[in-house]
Order: sequence, then structure tokens, then C-alpha cells
Amino acid sequence: MTQAVRNVVIILALAAGVAFIPGGGRTSNVITQILSIVMFTALAYLAVRLFRERRLDLYGLGDRNRAILYGCAALVTFLLVAASRMWNSGAGGTVAWFALVAAAVYGVYYVFRAAREY
Repeated sequence: MTQAVRNVVIILALAAGVAFIPGGGRTSNVITQILSIVMFTALAYLAVRLFRERRLDLYGLGDRNRAILYGCAALVTFLLVAASRMWNSGAGGTVAWFALVAAAVYGVYYVFRAAREY
């Protein structure tokens, strides 16, 4: 119970900082950026950990399928970074974003299916 109370107090302190401190909007932007950095750091750590644990499986895919998988990962990273620009560029950018997401998902599915054939 004390952990829940502590978490509520932290949230209330952050909300008070945004509401009552001059420049609270900037404070909320800083908090958002810090949380984003922490989240992406955790995701990068997870990716490295998964790579180290499944290295033999990845090398067993073969060069072609491994290149497809890594290309899809790079494409997804690009799409996450460019999402706001592509969505704000009109209908063409939005359609292109969804088409590229579909291509990345299909590439991962293709590699998964190829790995399960044996």
C-alpha cells in the first residue's frame, strides 16, 4: 500500500510542477523527454539482450532472410521517427506510411515463415 501512495505523491508533485511553477509547459516537455529517453533506452537494452540470447537462431536464418529481417527493423525505426512528418504531409504521405508498415510486417512474416519451414 505504501508503494501506491508513493506513486500517487510523485504524480501529484509532477502535476503541481506543471500547474503552478512558471514555465510549467517547459517542465512537462522536459519530463516527457526524460521518460522518452528512458523508454527508448530500455527498448534498446531489450533488443541487445534478445540479440545476444538468439544469436545462433539469427545466424541460422541465412544471409538473405537475416538481411530482410534487419532491413525491416531499420524500416520500422525510420517509420517511427518520420511518422509525424509523413502523416502531416497529406494523404500521399499517410498512404505511403501505411504501405511501408505493411511491407515491414510482411517481411517479418516472410522470415518467420521461412524459419518454420524446416
